[in-house]
Amino acid sequence: MSVPIWMCIPFAGLLLCVALFPLFAGEWWEKHEGLVVALWSVAVIVIFGARFGAGAAVKTVVSCIANDYLTFIILLFGLYCVAGNISFTGDLAGSPGVNVVLLAIGTLLSSLIGTTGSSMLMIRPVIKMNGWRKRKSQIMIFFIFLVSNIGGCLTPMGDPPLLMGFMRGVPFFWSLHLFPVLIVNMILLLTIFYYIDRKAYRADIAEGRMPDLHSTTTKISFSGLHNLIFLVMIVAGVILSGSLPGMKAFQNSDGSVKGISLPGGDTLGWPSIIEVAIILLAAFLSFKTTDKEVRTRNHFTWGAIQEVAVLFIGIFLTMQPALMLLKDKGGDLGLTTPVQMFFSTGALSSFLDNTPTYLVFLTTAGALGFKSGLHTALGVIPMKMLTAISCGAVFMGANTYIGNAPNFMVKSMSDENGVSMPSFFGYMKWSISILIPVFILDALIFFI
Repeated sequence: MSVPIWMCIPFAGLLLCVALFPLFAGEWWEKHEGLVVALWSVAVIVIFGARFGAGAAVKTVVSCIANDYLTFIILLFGLYCVAGNISFTGDLAGSPGVNVVLLAIGTLLSSLIGTTGSSMLMIRPVIKMNGWRKRKSQIMIFFIFLVSNIGGCLTPMGDPPLLMGFMRGVPFFWSLHLFPVLIVNMILLLTIFYYIDRKAYRADIAEGRMPDLHSTTTKISFSGLHNLIFLVMIVAGVILSGSLPGMKAFQNSDGSVKGISLPGGDTLGWPSIIEVAIILLAAFLSFKTTDKEVRTRNHFTWGAIQEVAVLFIGIFLTMQPALMLLKDKGGDLGLTTPVQMFFSTGALSSFLDNTPTYLVFLTTAGALGFKSGLHTALGVIPMKMLTAISCGAVFMGANTYIGNAPNFMVKSMSDENGVSMPSFFGYMKWSISILIPVFILDALIFFI
């Protein structure tokens, strides 16, 4: 079905509301965010039904919620619960040097437990260590840059687009080829961060702000570390969901994935159901086996996950026409070089779900008829081309708050814990001035 560009108006309208209402009507937006999301969601459903019929509208909505939004929010919910049951205490104060180390650890951890898992695990210690500081929004901005996005490039577990590539025949450990790109970005961004944070740190000290240290020796302790077992459970569930569809036991005779039939004719695959069940079980066991005092120390509330759940169901629904338009026209964009793929994939991943965006450009690259490169289920793709698409999808999700799942969660949790985060456009001012020059340098070094 051909999708006209005007059907993307609800998506653009929702993005403008997210960007502008917190600036000009913050209190109103806080009370009525759900209503605004609902109105734009209904608008896109009505428009879709009027254009293609009620049956197509039902199928699109049900498929979006069951196959995209459900696994997205359940994963976020599970990681939020499990990470909220791990508490850090200690006399380690947030200084530029300490923060660089924390960001570096979180960045490397993202490829092991995913950008969402690493973000949820690291955010509370980072906020606690810097609780004494006044100027600290830059810490969480670079946290989003590195931990919530760029760090997830080394394995399919790191970020969903790479998992999608693994399901299409890209070898599991192929992503380790991105290590040089990751190191260059880490060095550049951590160096920039150090000097920005040092200036803010010195300003805080000049105003008489000092960390409340109870001892001259550093003491660090963790509570609820057994929850790492449940974190591994969640990681295993995600890996299974990407691996099981390729097994004969989970395939119909036509090669499609077995599952539960949904209204409209789509299917909720058994691999996704298994993933959801494992994640929910991990969250349940985490709460049952952890003293509530740990959550009290973490200032654990449901506010952040509720806000993300409400906002992103609207984003997932309203962006469907944009994704369909991209799938329909992606092959006609004339993209034939790695640098074109890098910036095109990245630009769209900044605002759309980076997983289908990655898949569109991966499919486009596989159809270009290359004779040498990596053999995948979608065709032969040169290594540099695949590297460019992968880096564009993973890295440039950091350009906006909605570019990757944990970005808005980090913002919401930071606001909730007294860190004054910039607005939608305020954040983009940071990303444009810092990330875009770094990405241009990436292109010059690796993709031309």
